Amino acid sequence: MKQLKFYPHGSEQTVEEVEKNSKNIADIIEETTKKVVGISKLKNTGNSILSKSTESELGLGTGVIITENGYILSNEHVTGEKYSKCYITLESGINYDGTVVWSDPNLDLSITKIEAKNLDYVKLGDSSQIRVGETVYAIGNPIGFEFRRTVTAGIISAKNRTIKIDEDETSSYMTDLIQTDATINPGNSGGPLIYPNGEVIGINTVKITSAEGIGFAVPINIIKPVIENFKNENKFEEATIGIYAYDKEVVPYLNEVSGINFKEGIYVAQITKNGPADNTELKEGDIITSIDETNLNTMNDLRQYIYTKKPNDEVTLNIIRGKINKDIKIILGKK
Repeated sequence: MKQLKFYPHGSEQTVEEVEKNSKNIADIIEETTKKVVGISKLKNTGNSILSKSTESELGLGTGVIITENGYILSNEHVTGEKYSKCYITLESGINYDGTVVWSDPNLDLSITKIEAKNLDYVKLGDSSQIRVGETVYAIGNPIGFEFRRTVTAGIISAKNRTIKIDEDETSSYMTDLIQTDATINPGNSGGPLIYPNGEVIGINTVKITSAEGIGFAVPINIIKPVIENFKNENKFEEATIGIYAYDKEVVPYLNEVSGINFKEGIYVAQITKNGPADNTELKEGDIITSIDETNLNTMNDLRQYIYTKKPNDEVTLNIIRGKINKDIKIILGKK
């Protein structure tokens, strides 16, 4: 007689099927970890977690291979900003000098290039389809050399999270984040958050240290257009609209902003002087509801769309200003 395990909604699996599925997942995770790299800002960081140097001093972190010719996706706080140098260690133990070719501090994401070919790289999933309660795995180097490529399991606890980060006497906001209870320690930064099928749905970035079991990842969809440019053209000319805006999740954090109440769109808090939007009809305080008829609800929606455009492209914004609803055309600049 078969021994059965029962699951919600009337489904059932034999013990043999459960064991087979577990082995399949283990195989997929094993393959995925081969595409995860170690990153350091210092060439000789030592091998011991007993080192007195801290993770931030050593710049220890994680990255993931995204193309066969050596592009690595990670966090900006791990690799440094654009043109920074860092050191990449593959699963095989081979070390490479890396150069950061793109970064965005608002997303805490970066892309680093190493001179390598025929690398195995990860498959990117669709972070717009994630659901709370789904199983995920985080892969990274949580402390240092001895614990490289550690895998932790959890679920998607929430999505579209906004957190406030206070650093160097300034405040910033990260929005549209994936929240997970998979354990994420400092060295996990830059590592992938994956589905059981191995698809990357996010890049692990920050952890609330005052609470247990709360980690965050940047959704992978935001960076896909940038990756495609590097993959196909070995370059990325980043366009900019020249504004700083908040979505409705951020506005409640801002004590200096009062009387703002909007259900959709993003709030234009600042227009960059001499930028593309300067001296146009766009004004601070406007609510942008769409760009080229693509609806906007978060700053990441805007970033993701702008990443698909090139400098000197024209875009059309639909804005609300009080009772006024109008379209405004802007020529994008080069960032």
